[in-house]
Amino acid sequence: MHVGRRSQGNLRTPAANPLQDFCVAVDDPLHGVFVNGKFCKDPKLAKAGDFYFSVKMPGDTDNPVGSNVSAVNVAQIPGLNTLGISAARIDFAPYGQNPPHTHPRATEILVVLEGTLLVGFVTSNPNNTLISKVLNKGDVFVFPIGLIHFQFNIGKTNAVAFAGLSSQNPGVITIANAVFGSDPAIDPGFLAKAFQLDKGVVEDLQKKFWMDSN
Repeated sequence: MHVGRRSQGNLRTPAANPLQDFCVAVDDPLHGVFVNGKFCKDPKLAKAGDFYFSVKMPGDTDNPVGSNVSAVNVAQIPGLNTLGISAARIDFAPYGQNPPHTHPRATEILVVLEGTLLVGFVTSNPNNTLISKVLNKGDVFVFPIGLIHFQFNIGKTNAVAFAGLSSQNPGVITIANAVFGSDPAIDPGFLAKAFQLDKGVVEDLQKKFWMDSN
């Protein structure tokens, strides 16, 4: 007996897939159609610039964490809208790091172009297992969707990596920024108990300028 796609729980329904070749994001709702977070430009008006962006220039790593993420998502390339993919260039100063963070809507695959990186992710509760590896030029590593992960340049020279992500708008949550730099601030007494820290330590952390390299 034939079983329709909608009745098969392990398959994506037709509504989850793109229904046209592309959907170039446009901010003008009077001349577009709303699809999955963005309005779509009339396909007849699409141009090469809707599908192009350059990351050939290194990002500025002169900051507290020593790294810079040059995102290439739907905000930079409108033609990525609905296509379920994006990218990022990550530059590291010597001993620079991309601090622990998550992508709530995407799995990430990372390839090292230059340098040596220590990378890793932590599995979900209850085990919270650290899965980590040192990567050299040409090595590839995958960070599963939603899991906390990081990259750290353990070399004495600059490092460069390129990442692909399985969403046109993967999002990013930098853990320290979100917890200690939220606006308005989370109650320090609550955080002190949650992290088993002295309340004064939490209040000091909340006063810091939390750098988000993403």
